[in-house]
Amino acid sequence: MTAGNRTRYGELRSDRHLVLSPVLIIIALLIKQEDCKPAFYRGVRVGRYGRPFRVFKFRTMVVDAEQIGGPSTSDDDSRITKVGRFIRKYKLDELPQLINVLTETFH
Repeated sequence: MTAGNRTRYGELRSDRHLVLSPVLIIIALLIKQEDCKPAFYRGVRVGRYGRPFRVFKFRTMVVDAEQIGGPSTSDDDSRITKVGRFIRKYKLDELPQLINVLTETFH
């Protein structure tokens, strides 16, 4: 990739951040408003060459949900918040992972 292409690619990534920012902020505020707890869930995934990396998602369950009922969930799980149910329905909980992609911190 040439220096010019890298610069253009960086500009496109910045533009996407700006477009997504209002959506991310609104979702985070809705989650925070529901129970005054953190809006994001931070997990660890395995990336390229087996290296772990942090992944961020919008929190859709009560805090410490794994300790309450285990790691797996179903659609009618009581640990899922009202806002979380909406977010999951439209797969919006995955949006913060775009930050990993755009900043290339997923490998």
